Parts: sequence; C-alpha cells; structure tokens
Amino acid sequence: QVQLVESGGGLVQAGGSLRLSCAASGRTSSNYDMGWFRQAPGKEREFVAAIRRTGISTFYSDSVKGRFTISRDNAKNTLYLQMNNLKPEDTAVYYCAAKRPGPYYSDRRRYDYWGQGTQVTVSS
Repeated sequence: QVQLVESGGGLVQAGGSLRLSCAASGRTSSNYDMGWFRQAPGKEREFVAAIRRTGISTFYSDSVKGRFTISRDNAKNTLYLQMNNLKPEDTAVYYCAAKRPGPYYSDRRRYDYWGQGTQVTVSS
C-alpha cells in the first residue's frame, strides 16, 4: 500500500505560479511511476503529467506542456508539480497517483493509488 497526500493548492491570478507537492508513505514510492491528474467540475479526470520511477523520463499533456514541470525526490518520497503561467482553464482539483512501472502513463485506470486531491483555482 502507498498513501499519498497532496498539498500546495490555492487561489492564484492568471499568469501566476503554484507548486504542488505529494508526500508518499508506506511502500517506497521509488518503486512506482507517478502522475498528476486533474478534474474540473462536470468533467472527467484528465492526465496532466507523469514521471518514471527513476525520474529520467517525463510526460505531459499538450495543454500544460511548456508551463508545468513534474519532478520527484525519491530520497524524500515526494512528487512535485511546478505550475507556471497558470490560466483559468487550469482550475481543478489536482490528484497525484502511483502505478507499477510500465507504459500507459496517461491512462488513469493504470494507477493503483490516489491522493485525496488539492484544489487549484485560477482567477482571470
């Protein structure tokens, strides 16, 4: 079992920045690929970014590429999402998730463990 707890959400103006964190406990998070997803009201949960367990490879949705950066510190069992140049359409609850190493990093059904989410609101 892996327990995930997100933090760092909040209210920010368009063009601003936020840094989300996801603290992992239980089994060593370095054994898992990690990802960030988000869900806006009335919409399905969508892929944002993912990182391989080694941290070498990263993946992004087209909507955040060039603005968001995913990273991890395996020594601290912590996952991060640096979000720059935020837009009102980035408003959502952001979730971190963990899955066994392998492909299909953007498929939420492949993820075994989820955090409770943190709200990000971007005002125009």
